[in-house]
Amino acid sequence: MYSHMMVGSNDIDRSKAFYDALFVSVGGKPGIVDPKGRIIYMHNGGMFLVTKPIDGEAATPGNGMTIGFAMNSPEECDTWHAAGVAAGGKAIEDPPGVRDGGMKLYLAYLRDPDGNKLCALHRM
Repeated sequence: MYSHMMVGSNDIDRSKAFYDALFVSVGGKPGIVDPKGRIIYMHNGGMFLVTKPIDGEAATPGNGMTIGFAMNSPEECDTWHAAGVAAGGKAIEDPPGVRDGGMKLYLAYLRDPDGNKLCALHRM
């Protein structure tokens, strides 16, 4: 059912630097900017976009929303997390590590520069 995910940004250049660092850290490519000014990332069969809100209002993060990115290993989660922090993201919740709530998962959480909650996830 999943086709893509899009988040809003109040500063497209800042977001491009942040998300380029995230995607490149796990083997992806920097985003491309389309004629409408949206940043598009295609990686591992998924599509992720960043845009200024179409309605002209300020971009705000969704309360309770988390965007999860599938990773191939715990090490890839750690690399992703470190790249995000170095590019202006904020580490949140517990440090990256294994969580066991009936299913062992390796998780690493960040907020992007606009406050969107992101998670790198590896199923153990």
